[in-house]
Amino acid sequence: MKTDNTTRRNVLQIAAAGAGAAALLAASAGGALAYQGNMERALAELQTALQSLREATPDKGGHKATAIGLIERAMSEVQAGIDFAAQHFGD
Repeated sequence: MKTDNTTRRNVLQIAAAGAGAAALLAASAGGALAYQGNMERALAELQTALQSLREATPDKGGHKATAIGLIERAMSEVQAGIDFAAQHFGD
């Protein structure tokens, strides 16, 4: 069984990975070959993590709410990366 610390760490790693993926895509100079499937999968995984957090029991010392905010921010960044690639590279 996972502890709250392990679960929180995993959720934050997912959020950071999603934000990092968006930043890397936006900074990519060779974006003409950008592959949106990875970004779409990242967005879906973040949505799954967000749903799990929303279904978790309350009162986690504010950490659950912080994690939800970070995932929502990561989702926004991933979507911004998808939109950027679509506008600039036709992907």
